[in-house]
Amino acid sequence: MDDNGTYRWPGNQPDRRKKLPSFRSLGRGILIAAVILVALALAATCFYTVDDKQQAVVTTFGKVTDVTDAGVHFKLPLGIQQVRKVDVNVYQQIKLGYEDVDGGYYVNESESAMITGDYNIVNVDFFVEYKISDPVQYLYSSDQPELILRNLIQSQVRNVVGSSTVDAVLTDGKEDIQRQVKDLVTQILEQYQIGLTLVDVKIQDAEPPTQEVIEAFKAVETAKQQAETVINDAKAYQNAQLPQAQAEADKLIQNAEYLKQKRINEAQEQVAMFQAMYSEYAQNPAITRSRMYYEAISQVLPGVKLYINTGSGSSDVQMLLPLEDLATVNGGQ
Repeated sequence: MDDNGTYRWPGNQPDRRKKLPSFRSLGRGILIAAVILVALALAATCFYTVDDKQQAVVTTFGKVTDVTDAGVHFKLPLGIQQVRKVDVNVYQQIKLGYEDVDGGYYVNESESAMITGDYNIVNVDFFVEYKISDPVQYLYSSDQPELILRNLIQSQVRNVVGSSTVDAVLTDGKEDIQRQVKDLVTQILEQYQIGLTLVDVKIQDAEPPTQEVIEAFKAVETAKQQAETVINDAKAYQNAQLPQAQAEADKLIQNAEYLKQKRINEAQEQVAMFQAMYSEYAQNPAITRSRMYYEAISQVLPGVKLYINTGSGSSDVQMLLPLEDLATVNGGQ
């Protein structure tokens, strides 16, 4: 029964069919979803990230248009702009003459064997550090810049070692060889412009090709070290003795200065006494002459007794006893 009071039997009820979704609206939804996904995909390709050890080279239709540093950056999608990241703040290595294989040390004699300027054969291993200085030149100025650098270092190493003696290569000339190789390679890299900069060149190892020669050079190196030890000991002894000798020399100099000044003072004193005596002599020549005579006699003959003759003639002689006897007698009374 309906709401209005009418009865409806199952047979006389109207046919109620379910409404099917429209294909047009379904297609529209799929299209919108596809557009959204494409937009999201394009948006995801519009941004790129560069870390702090990299620089990114941006090309627009194949032409370099920008170089970006660390951070998040925007680029045009659909291949219009492409980005190539380059590790510029990373020190990279080249090993010449040897390789590290499974924790071991493998010698590559084709790279390490060289001939010196005095026609001796030596094995020299080099360790090289370099970095990328210009990412654009590194990517587009040459095909294999690392290979170019490796060949360049090999050629300059052989050039410098070939102009050095075997003693310099094996003992005390390594630093000079490293400096020459670095300077030569740096100059040529500036001409090549492949975007690489040489940071350091080190001789990892240098030794003769035979064991007998190795032992001989080791003996020479030991003798040099012993000589340096003796020299250092001698310098230490010198440094210990030199201040003492200097102090003794200063003492002698000061003593000499003292004696010099003493002699000068004594001379000045004698001059002053002589001048005073001369002034007295000028006033009373006879008395002063007698006094000077008596003083001279007392200094030359200190033990002689002095008698004073007061007589004026041979018949009338009056002579006083020694003064010290008179003084003794007077003192006893």
